[in-house]
Amino acid sequence: MIKISNTVTLHENEIEFSAIRAQGSGGQKVNKVSAAIHLRFDIADSSLPEFYKEKLLDLKDKRITKEGIIVIKAQQHRSQEQNRDEAMQRLTELIKSVNKVQKKRVATKPSKGSVKRRLNSKKKHAQKKSLRGKVDTE
Repeated sequence: MIKISNTVTLHENEIEFSAIRAQGSGGQKVNKVSAAIHLRFDIADSSLPEFYKEKLLDLKDKRITKEGIIVIKAQQHRSQEQNRDEAMQRLTELIKSVNKVQKKRVATKPSKGSVKRRLNSKKKHAQKKSLRGKVDTE
């Protein structure tokens, strides 16, 4: 059981793992050991509440396919078990991120003093530039 929140949990049989060979430069055992993990999670067939399913499918995330399957590849560690744990952690973070509500931005106006200071500095800068022009000796 994977705990997402106090009321939402995932069964491990809903998640499909497959071991693959890691990409990148080699070393000993690189062509023999499949240490990287591919995690596949089907959003539609999961036991998540409808709210989570809709929000996940609406995300513009490259890890979610058009068919609604989350694909996570973990290959940072040398052991398969550590990569499996990392992939699970990334999946739970992705699902938890859907539940967070972002604060609504409140539009603000610049203060009168800041507007006055900005206009004064613009006038000074313009005057400085105009003084750099050619001088008439006539």
